[in-house]
Amino acid sequence: MEPSSWTGDARPAGTPVAVVLPAGGSGERLGGATPKQFCAVQGRPLVSYTVQAMERISWISDIIVVVSSEKIETMKAIIEKYGHKRVMIVKGGITRHRSIFNGLKVFTENEFSNHLLQKPEVVIIHDAVRPFVEEDILSKVVMAAKEHGAAGAIRPLVSTVIASAADGCLDHSLERAKYRASEMPQAFLFDIIYEAYQQCTDYDLDYGTECLHLALKYCKTNAKLVEGTADLWKVTYKRDLYAAESIIKDNLSQQVCVITDVKEAAAQVGFLLHESLKSQIKVESISVCLSKNDSHLQNILSGQCYNFVCVNDKNHALQETQQVVDMLEKSNIPLLYPVVLILVLLDISENISFSIGMEELSRIKKFAREVKNENILVYGLLIQCKLVGDYLKQIHLQKDYTFTGKNHCAPSVFSHTRTITDRCTHCSRWLSCRRHVEVVEHQGG
Repeated sequence: MEPSSWTGDARPAGTPVAVVLPAGGSGERLGGATPKQFCAVQGRPLVSYTVQAMERISWISDIIVVVSSEKIETMKAIIEKYGHKRVMIVKGGITRHRSIFNGLKVFTENEFSNHLLQKPEVVIIHDAVRPFVEEDILSKVVMAAKEHGAAGAIRPLVSTVIASAADGCLDHSLERAKYRASEMPQAFLFDIIYEAYQQCTDYDLDYGTECLHLALKYCKTNAKLVEGTADLWKVTYKRDLYAAESIIKDNLSQQVCVITDVKEAAAQVGFLLHESLKSQIKVESISVCLSKNDSHLQNILSGQCYNFVCVNDKNHALQETQQVVDMLEKSNIPLLYPVVLILVLLDISENISFSIGMEELSRIKKFAREVKNENILVYGLLIQCKLVGDYLKQIHLQKDYTFTGKNHCAPSVFSHTRTITDRCTHCSRWLSCRRHVEVVEHQGG
């Protein structure tokens, strides 16, 4: 059994793809009254993280969440609270396979939906309690399913599998190197997996757990096995919730949104900042006029990003930053975890004044103290420069953040240097002076 070595950069653009998320389990192994998919992690239900992971992917058209009848209203409330899009809720069955079958029927039968959704070419089946799935593995199983009819993620076995005899003694063990653990996500040509479910017996529906096996048994489709990553694990036991919380905290600290004004100077600095950071953390960049209600920015703010860098002209910075703060407060994100907001103020003029710069930083300090009460931590950086053209051509943005601990993104150093190509205003030397642009860093509060 050889796993796929597929490493291409192809993406399933143009291929209709939908996702079915079975979320009807009772969570018996977890213990407690709340099924694990609805347990709160960082104040947010686990299933919401999984839905969010899917809706971030533009080529997924529909997300079908299958829940037990008593949890339908709970799931509706989650969708509304967190602004999930492209999601349909379907009543589950008494077993996993019956729930998945119900999820597939929304594309073919009116029984489970007021209107039929467009039938996808490929359908992904993924567990609602595996929230850390990435686009790369989803793309790989989809592309493999298009070629082979079915595909699924696998991982090496951690422990040796043994069989016991009737007397409770060891009967035999399997050679671990020859076997793999079947994981999620799995993907299928829709017609294949739907036909398999139509043909399978009640015994399969009630006791089976492996979708790839149904495709093989009833449609003679040999699934392509794709090596998965270590973060595909499933939240099963109570200890897994603590591990999930730790991973989510770490993921939040490794994401930043760079918001810039539409003006050329701010937009170019934001672009350079994005280029500097993108190899080390996840960066979302957006250039907007904050005086207008930008839907893209609203979506980012509702997507649980906790670290922001706002690059703006100093004359309008605080006013427009206040708008970002207002939007954050309305999103309720700061209620769950501290938000870090770094203000980068550009002071580009012929008459640079250090005293004016200090006044600006004093205003930031006051602003930071006010919004700290809302669980928003503000840091201010002032960049002063005379010639915007030379500055933008020659600056090298060097990032040195510490994304750790409770406050996520505590900036330790944010330095800008530029080589002076004319007479230096500080020491009057020509060319040979390499001066640090005036940057003052202040942590609010």
